[in-house]
Amino acid sequence: MNNKSKKTIKLLSTVVLGMFVFSFALVPLYNVFCEVTGLNGKIELKATTEKGLENQDGRDISIQFISHNNEEMPWIFKPSEDKIKIKTGKYHTATFYVRNTTSKRMVAQAIPSVAPSNAATHLKKLECFCFEQQELAPGEEALLPVKLLFDNDLPKSIKNVVLSYTIFDVTNYKDAEMSQHQNSIDYQEDHVMEASI
Repeated sequence: MNNKSKKTIKLLSTVVLGMFVFSFALVPLYNVFCEVTGLNGKIELKATTEKGLENQDGRDISIQFISHNNEEMPWIFKPSEDKIKIKTGKYHTATFYVRNTTSKRMVAQAIPSVAPSNAATHLKKLECFCFEQQELAPGEEALLPVKLLFDNDLPKSIKNVVLSYTIFDVTNYKDAEMSQHQNSIDYQEDHVMEASI
């Protein structure tokens, strides 16, 4: 191999290694970028602990609720109301309807986002179905609550906010199969015992 080929191989190896390292650094860099610029509308997935947020001097804003199902999620998932008018500085409760349309017990997790993204820092949630995974039996339905407040520091230019939730199937199918198998064994044992009595 000549020197030119060796240099090319070294250069390409360095580039591949650099791309590999960069791919691991990409997620933390993206998170820092979003935090600095306020882009992406990420929301904390925990209840607010701040006290004294409610006050009487709020202004009217409109909230539009949007729901999405991840492509692998067969549930029916939709807001009870598509749009509501609220006042900043006051807690409001909204609900989302959900129904497991399958013949299996499933577990779901909802991931929220806010638009415009600079409204996310002003959104405070006291309660939200997105804080915990939701487990539903086959055919079971539920109303999932979200109790929220937009603080009075929300920029005056923001009059409409879109609160979107995407629901994902997070069922551990290995555990579900084991549970279903154990239930089948228990059922068979019960019937064998009944027959022998």
